Amino acid sequence: MASANTSWSEENFSCSICLDVFNSPVTTPCGHNLCRTCITTFWDDKVQYKCPVCNELFHTKPDLRVNTFISEMVDQFRRSVRVKEQPCVKPGEVPCDVCTGTQLKAVKSCLVCFTSYCHTHLEPHQRVAGLQTHQLVEPMDRLEDRMCKKHNQLLELFCQTDQVCVCLVCTVMDHKSHPVVPLEEEFKVKKAPLGKMESDVQQMIQERKQKIQDINDTVGRSKADADREIADGEQVLTALMRCIEEQRDDFNQRVKEKLKSTEKQAEGLIKQLEQEIEDLTNRSSEVKQLTHTEDHLHFLQTFRSLKNPPHTRDWTTVEVRPPSYVGTLRRSLDQLEETLNMEMKKVPYLRSYLKKYACGLTLDPNTANRYLSLSEDHREVKRVEEVQSYPDHSERFDTWVQGLTGRRYWEVERRGGVSIGVTYRGIRRKGKGNDSGLGWNNKSWKLYCKDDSYAAWYNGIGTTPALPPSVSTRVGVYVDRPAGSLSFYRVSPGVGESSDTLTLIHTFQTTFTQEVLLPAFGVMIIIISPPNIASRNDCTQMIIAALLKCGDICSLAVNISTKYVMLIFVT
Repeated sequence: MASANTSWSEENFSCSICLDVFNSPVTTPCGHNLCRTCITTFWDDKVQYKCPVCNELFHTKPDLRVNTFISEMVDQFRRSVRVKEQPCVKPGEVPCDVCTGTQLKAVKSCLVCFTSYCHTHLEPHQRVAGLQTHQLVEPMDRLEDRMCKKHNQLLELFCQTDQVCVCLVCTVMDHKSHPVVPLEEEFKVKKAPLGKMESDVQQMIQERKQKIQDINDTVGRSKADADREIADGEQVLTALMRCIEEQRDDFNQRVKEKLKSTEKQAEGLIKQLEQEIEDLTNRSSEVKQLTHTEDHLHFLQTFRSLKNPPHTRDWTTVEVRPPSYVGTLRRSLDQLEETLNMEMKKVPYLRSYLKKYACGLTLDPNTANRYLSLSEDHREVKRVEEVQSYPDHSERFDTWVQGLTGRRYWEVERRGGVSIGVTYRGIRRKGKGNDSGLGWNNKSWKLYCKDDSYAAWYNGIGTTPALPPSVSTRVGVYVDRPAGSLSFYRVSPGVGESSDTLTLIHTFQTTFTQEVLLPAFGVMIIIISPPNIASRNDCTQMIIAALLKCGDICSLAVNISTKYVMLIFVT
């Protein structure tokens, strides 16, 4: 029999009385089709029997018979309409196992037939008595996985010992004496921690997003530092005229390579973080999907795979360490030393370049020798003849009368013989040996200055730099710990409105191995022997100094003639 034309509309199968699709259609003698109930009701209160469509008059009440052809066409039309109204299956939904061609969304699954049905194909289970006893549940995917592979029975229990789903036969055989509970009960237990699991995953995602932001911020600051360092380098290198043009380009390249290295490291870390975020996002989606499922078996079978978090890296200690640009310029300039020699030392450095690293100094009484008297504000020290009543302290120098201070950059205004240097905090404080003398061991470096001559000392070995004559009495000290350099400069006053300039005296290249690095200074005095031993006609040298702490930007002034060591602020 030909099927109903799917292009026909509802009007082709509508009753002219109720205007709805035919219900038990019958045909009048004049050939019009109407619902049996509609035409019967229409004639009940009439004296004459007319066709409601064409008004043909019938002398007696017609004998209405069912139009079999129209009835079958209407049934097919109704089925086709129901099929069209049913939604097609979407990703993640359970499809009808019976549909051919376009699969419709399943509305029920039969645990006896192990088949999922759409509305149309579910009809026999609602009509046939033998099928009405089948257990219908909400649509479930992979129904075959709900059967015990060993006993071909429905998996409806959970073994708490082996943490697996089992059937009734399993409980009396392989899992005998094991505690078992219904799937629903174990489902509730396992579902409870999902909220925290999802929260933990979300927190891990947020931590990694924040780490990406931190890395990007670090790279941004690193780039700003690089730009600033390049600009500072341009200011100094341009002053060295044409002979250092090539060195300037090399300097820029060094800084950019450091930045590029940082960016490359950051790019690699960000890539790892983004991959972990993607993995965690997938895990989050799985957890969310599992949270909303009511499928006990699917939940429990999937839960085991979600208990262990995705493999991720511990990012708490991972960071992008921006390269230190401080000293890059200094090292570039030092490479010119072989070719420039004395010319290099004649090149003036802008004092303002190092002044931004200046640190303030205050005297630390805990390290002052007992031949030193400190002012109340600890910014002035006086050499005295009598021993001061300082209490014993582990950091106090008892024979070498010297001290320590902060770090970075500071200046010393000197008169007479002065030792200016840097030392580790762990330098020996007690005894008369070289272990506690500034510049006489491997824990300290110093520049000895007197008149217009200088001597650089480390570990008992001295170097005498050659410099053009100058009347300058101020020395600048620049410690670049990351670069492993300690530089001493002669500070020359500017002419007119020009700034003071720096001339390199000496640079120590080393690797600072201890954490605390402090500046130090000492002054030379002559002690005349008392009359009762004057026959020896000799004298002894001592170093007087005091420890300083970082504070305001200032200079250290050492005045031998007035027996004072003073701190003078740099304006």
